[in-house]
Amino acid sequence: MMHNILQQAAGNAMALGPAVLVQGMQLKRPIDVVREPSLSVDDKRTILAAWASDYYAVESKPALRQVPGTLEPVSVDEVQSALKELDRRYGI
Repeated sequence: MMHNILQQAAGNAMALGPAVLVQGMQLKRPIDVVREPSLSVDDKRTILAAWASDYYAVESKPALRQVPGTLEPVSVDEVQSALKELDRRYGI
């Protein structure tokens, strides 16, 4: 019973992913995450890394990613560019 509850919770967390961190924000593009002043650097990296993951790949279009709460898919290259910009801004 407890195992099933934990599995369901983990599944729900994956389904929501970074949307949990961005609830109520108008983040349409990956660069919006980099520019969002209310997020910590760690939260920005978490959101962008999740956005880049295969988990959010659009079916039949592996170069596109879409996380819950975003209006349209973006290219994985755009997400990677935002991660590079994050590193540049924070000297990482």
